[in-house]
Amino acid sequence: MRLFGSERIAKLMDRMGIEEGEVIQHSMITSSIERAQKKVEENNFGIRKRLLEYDDVMNAQREVVYKKRRHALYGERLTLDLQNMMYDLVDSIAATYSEDRDYDAFNLELIRLFSIESPVSKEEFMQAKPDALSSKIFAAVEDHYKAKSKLIADRTFPVLKNIYENQSNAFENIVVPFTDGIHNIQVLANLKKAYETNGRELINAFERSVTLSLIDDAWKEHLREMDDLKQSVQSAVYEQKDPLLIYKFESFELFKKMLEQINRDTMSFLFKGTVQGQDEQKVQEARAPQRTDLSKLKTSHDSFENTSHTGGEGNGNPNEQRKAQPVRVEQKVGRNDPCPCGSGKKYKNCHGAMVES
Repeated sequence: MRLFGSERIAKLMDRMGIEEGEVIQHSMITSSIERAQKKVEENNFGIRKRLLEYDDVMNAQREVVYKKRRHALYGERLTLDLQNMMYDLVDSIAATYSEDRDYDAFNLELIRLFSIESPVSKEEFMQAKPDALSSKIFAAVEDHYKAKSKLIADRTFPVLKNIYENQSNAFENIVVPFTDGIHNIQVLANLKKAYETNGRELINAFERSVTLSLIDDAWKEHLREMDDLKQSVQSAVYEQKDPLLIYKFESFELFKKMLEQINRDTMSFLFKGTVQGQDEQKVQEARAPQRTDLSKLKTSHDSFENTSHTGGEGNGNPNEQRKAQPVRVEQKVGRNDPCPCGSGKKYKNCHGAMVES
């Protein structure tokens, strides 16, 4: 009644002398309350309808991203999705640099993303149309990726074969570290399938892990940008513009930018990624993460670093590792301070040397 009721009703009730808590039975008062209630419901309905229109924009984008994510998660049409990413990225590069007629920048972009030099000469680049350039570059890029994938499978297969033949009863899934020189990723693969496919299953797992990880990171960042956009477009009301219309245009541009970034990051990692050393020590058994021992939270900084470094290898007896990492609650001794044992030597030349070794 305060927001949607009439001031005339409030004055009328004061004039009639109706006290607090008294039952209101007059038809004019009850009809005013019904009209106020109807206005409240209409206002709330309009708010819900507006929110649904905003959510429809997000839902359309969500379906596209979740479809890509399902393909990466279950391997459905992932090869086709990667080929589409590859072609879209090649087509974008060809269209951008052919318009600028900048062959050197074009060649540098191919090296940066695909690790190959331009398959076309400068004269052909200047004369050819973007569509013809895209087709020729895509064929060269695809052949290079197939050769790189086969090389990784051939190099890792002897290690996988040795593990399968000697430890197949203890290992079901394995974790293989991949890196592109900047970022690292742990790839989970089935040992039996990797052995039966001569290492090809490891490449498939690598593609799934990279694609899934980059899609998730980009989507989370996109959601934050969409929330900021939704708040910022509300000021368009003061310019007599429709905030929803501006939100649709701006969100489409953000979504297109996110898809292009996913394509770039995915292709860059797949073409540059390689196994961190083809030895058995890098290949670990896939285990469920264990609970953190809360008693270790009382250890000093040195013992925490040593424990995390030692525990990361996944080898040896845990009891022996626990004995080698004693709990220390005393104050940290500096490297150049006198050793607490009383030898008169510096800590780094006495007991500190044993700890560092």
